[in-house]
Amino acid sequence: MRGFLGFIIMIQGVMGFIGQVFFDHAWGLLPHWFDLPSAAYAGLFAAGAALAVWGDTDRKRKQRQADAGAL
Repeated sequence: MRGFLGFIIMIQGVMGFIGQVFFDHAWGLLPHWFDLPSAAYAGLFAAGAALAVWGDTDRKRKQRQADAGAL
């Protein structure tokens, strides 16, 4: 679940950042509710990436433990 949520947050962060920097307004769902600066969207992307990596490494760790327990 963390990986999926991280992926969604990454998408919102990158869409907001690209929209604000290269076009005239941010894209995605967040601009409908919040008025964030470009740095905040970059931070959201980084937080989403960290969450996605955390979820993926946790999934792999659980898989390794399950494989080791089956032996």
